[in-house]
Formats: sequence, structure tokens, C-alpha cells
Amino acid sequence: MKNVIITSFILALVLGSCGDKNQAPTAPPPPVLPVLAITSANTTTDAEYPAAIQGTVDVEIRPQVSGNLDRIFVDEGAYVSKGQTLFKINERPFREQLNNALASLHAAEAALINANLEVDKLTPLVQNKVVSDYQLKTAKASQKIAAANIEQAKAMVGSAKINLGYTNVTAPVSGYIGRLPKKQGSLVSASDVEALTTLSDVHEVFAYFSLGETDFIHFKEQYAGSSLGDKIKKLPPVTLILADNSAYPKTGKIDMVDGQFDKTTGAITIRATFPNANGILRSGNTGRIRLGLNHDDAILVPQAATIEMQDKVFVFTVGKDNKVTKMPITVVGKSGTNYLIKDGVKTGDQIVMSGIDKLQDGQAIQPEKSTKVAEVTNKK
Repeated sequence: MKNVIITSFILALVLGSCGDKNQAPTAPPPPVLPVLAITSANTTTDAEYPAAIQGTVDVEIRPQVSGNLDRIFVDEGAYVSKGQTLFKINERPFREQLNNALASLHAAEAALINANLEVDKLTPLVQNKVVSDYQLKTAKASQKIAAANIEQAKAMVGSAKINLGYTNVTAPVSGYIGRLPKKQGSLVSASDVEALTTLSDVHEVFAYFSLGETDFIHFKEQYAGSSLGDKIKKLPPVTLILADNSAYPKTGKIDMVDGQFDKTTGAITIRATFPNANGILRSGNTGRIRLGLNHDDAILVPQAATIEMQDKVFVFTVGKDNKVTKMPITVVGKSGTNYLIKDGVKTGDQIVMSGIDKLQDGQAIQPEKSTKVAEVTNKK
């Protein structure tokens, strides 16, 4: 009897183990992932716009007269002061022109003296009726011609002096010299296509950037003032981001908005002025203007809760049945570690915070309320 019981027990174990092997494997439980409810808040985003930098004065130095370039007194990149001599053009032909003009002036002055003497001689003779009045009138006419010849000769002397002065090319402003394409001994002319050099006054620099029509309207609406000039006075300082992505140490001030939009690009040009006492910035530099824009009731999504695919940004929203949906969103800016969202999600929607790289559209999850909230900067 005992053997029968033991045999039955062993048989039951064998049959039970066979039954377990034939059962289908159970599905793994849905993953537990943190979920965040989207809210709106007031925030500030930093928008960056490409900028072109110019000196407050950028001038081309060109010769006003033709001649051989005798001397070059500066080197490329040198700092020069206003009035400093830069180039010297051969002055000998122009000095001879001045001497010729002076000789003509002296001859005209002598002719006037003769004309005055003739008038003085004829005046008493006409009064005594020794000679006719006609001769005196002719002498007075010659006197006026001689006086006019003097004025003409003086003008020629003045013109010759100006041309002689043009042989000494000076700096119209203080600043930095550019390239020197012309070398000593070159023949230069006022009609040359290429300038002698360029001169840039960069004690302050202008950074020009453009805003599209929508950005410009939003930009204007943020600041109080009855006119655009009043709004400009209340604009906050702006930051210049250099080509190496570092921030220029001095902030700038927006002080000019162009009078009209560019018909080709649909954008309007804005100018910001930056101090440049150390000469770090030069004309021709490029960079980006970082402009802070305020947004009321903005929808923010942490960047960590997004995934980028084919130049598009997606989040995983959680439905009532805890199934996720891959949703494209439209990003219009950044605020700290958050994206500013225009379309795709709304306030109250729930999104998955982490583990999204392994999620599939339509997959079920077990939501876990996230304690991590978006860091929002409330600014007005």
C-alpha cells in the first residue's frame, strides 16, 4: 500500500512538470516610467540672430589727384590718428602748376595797375574836354576786365594749392589701417577702381542683424512706449556671441531700427552698438546677437523628454489607457533646459520624462508621477 502511494505521488509530480512546460510564457509587465503633466508659465527665451560687425566709420582712402606714389608712411593694421599723413604723391607737377598760377596772378595785378593809371590819366582830360568821353569809358571797361582777371587768377592759385595739398594724403578719422594694395612708386589716380587703403574707426562698433516680420511685431509689443523711439530707449542690453561661441564681455545697446523692411528677405535691419575700447572687434567680424524675448503663458517641455528624428522633435504623450503616442511638436525657442512649444501638445497633457528611446508608438506603460518639474524663469 505504501509503495502505491509513493508511486502515485511521483507520477503526479511528473505530470505536473509536463503541464508547466506546455503553458505559454507570461507577458512582462509594462515598464514603470516617470510622467509629467504639462503646465504653462511666463518665461523668457533667448533668440539668436546672425550679425555683421562694422566700425562706426569705415572709409576708403582714395587719391584726389593723379601721380606717382612717393612715400607710404603707415603699415597694414596700424593705428593712426586723425590728420596723420598716410601717403605722399609726387608734388613737383602740382607745385609747378601753383607757380604758374601765381605768375598769372602777378601779371593780372600789373594789368590792373596799368588800367588804373589809364583811368586816372583820362579823367581830368575828359573833364577839361581835351579828349572825348568815349576814351574814358573804354579805359574804365579795361579796368574792370583787369580786376576780373585778378579774381580768375586768384581762383587758379587756390585750385593749384588744393591740388598740391591733395598730394599729402591724411587720415580723416582715427582708426586702423587696412590692406595696402598700392606700393611705393605706383601710379595712382582718382579714377582707380581699388582704393589706396581702408580706415576703420572701431572705438565703438555697430552690429547689424535682421528680424522677420513676426519676430519684429512680437519684439515691439513687449516694451512700453507710444513710438518706436520710446520703445528703443527702454530696450534691455543685448549680448554679442562671437564666432568661437564665447560671449563678448561688454553688452550692447540697440539704438537704430531701419525705416523699412527689405522687400527681398521680408526682414528689417536693427543696429546694436558695442563699446570696443581695446580694439578686440574689427570691421568684418561676424557673430550672433542674443536677444531676450518675453513669453506669457508659454508651454514648456523639458528637452530631456524629447527625441529628434529627421529634423523633427517628438514627445510621447500618455493616454487614458496608459498607452503612449509619439507626437511631433513645434519648437519656437529655448528657456534654460526647456523647449518653448507652439504646437503639438497643450496644457494638461501628460508626457513621458525618460526612457523614451526604447518606447514604441502605442506601447502601454505604468505611469509614475515625476517629481521633476520644468525649471521656469518667470519674467515680465
